[in-house]
Amino acid sequence: MQLTRRMDGCNRPVRVLYSFPHKLGADRICTTAWYQIDGLADMGAEVTAYPGAISRPIHKAVTVCPTLARGRLRIPYRLLGDMRSFSLHDYIVAKRLETLAGKVDIVHTWPLGALKTLSTAKRLGIPTVLERPNAHTRFAYEVVQRECDKLGVKLPRGHEHAYKEHVLVKEEEEYRLATKLLCPSDFVAQTFLDQGFARGKLARHQYGFDNSVYRPAQRHEAASRGLTMLFVGGCAPRKGLHYALDAWFQSDAWRDGKFLIAGAFVPGYAERLGRMLDDPSIRVLGHRRDIARLMQQSDVLTLPSIEEGSALVTSEARGSGCVLLVSEAAGASCQHMVNSLVHRVGDVTSLAEHIRLLNTDRRLLQTLREASLRTVSEITWTAAAARLHQIYKKTIEEFTLTRT
Repeated sequence: MQLTRRMDGCNRPVRVLYSFPHKLGADRICTTAWYQIDGLADMGAEVTAYPGAISRPIHKAVTVCPTLARGRLRIPYRLLGDMRSFSLHDYIVAKRLETLAGKVDIVHTWPLGALKTLSTAKRLGIPTVLERPNAHTRFAYEVVQRECDKLGVKLPRGHEHAYKEHVLVKEEEEYRLATKLLCPSDFVAQTFLDQGFARGKLARHQYGFDNSVYRPAQRHEAASRGLTMLFVGGCAPRKGLHYALDAWFQSDAWRDGKFLIAGAFVPGYAERLGRMLDDPSIRVLGHRRDIARLMQQSDVLTLPSIEEGSALVTSEARGSGCVLLVSEAAGASCQHMVNSLVHRVGDVTSLAEHIRLLNTDRRLLQTLREASLRTVSEITWTAAAARLHQIYKKTIEEFTLTRT
């Protein structure tokens, strides 16, 4: 209780050990972790970061201790394999945590590199949070496999969403050991509730976007003809691109509009989509690094995912002035008919109607865009860090109360 009062009174910062088994500052979740650490430091937290390696300089106030690298020397992940690399990282962090009892208020961990660290923290009486960048892994495996079977697409061996029993067993043990599971969307939280987890075990935080990178272009109003729709992400069954294509051609937008697809295809998926990709209204762009510019040039972003954590592209698109046409599983921070249009997973009819509606009613498109832009300050990485910082404090307080 005394420790909690000191922190609530701001007499000293929250002391965080942040364990991340990947290359901090690289793509995807490595970007998420980088912004979380950077934002926490801005919030005044005292962060000691243990990444596997670091590929982008971090906030000067953060103490960085790579576990799989020293200077320019790195232990290649490919040499050990991902699982062995993550386990080695976990072993090193757990050992170092042993020496930090009394100097750490909370431990933040990531999947597959946390088992020993979580166990050690529990023994030392330190509360922990485990990041959940996706839905419950058992749920994710099952729904992705069903979708692949339906389409006749086989995921490549080793693909992150191909079923792996040893990964599931390890992650479910990590779930059990963590004090709190950090869920970035209501969809993620629901998949854990459906698996029998107590609501008190789940902490709803959020991800964000960099508003220095993703900004709206100057537009007077939407063009009167020709909707530009954008899809950004890995082109795989999980992301629901096939639903977006079906909906595009069921609407009338394909006659005058453009559907831009930015992302690499998993083997067999493009072939399954067939001639739809050859239509003149479809622009297959491949993997791109100019996503911010593409978003500025587009009217809407569609993401009809069947499973996500909270796709960063949805917040980036909002920051760029795109209206979201997303499924409930996309984990987007938005409200249907307030600043976006949201459909149930797999509901092609509704998605087609949403595309048709925005193609024909440009006043509604502009209204949703303006409403979305008015509240983007609530979904920046700065806002996300403030929320995470509060979750740390609440978790520490609740943990302290249970031990007194």
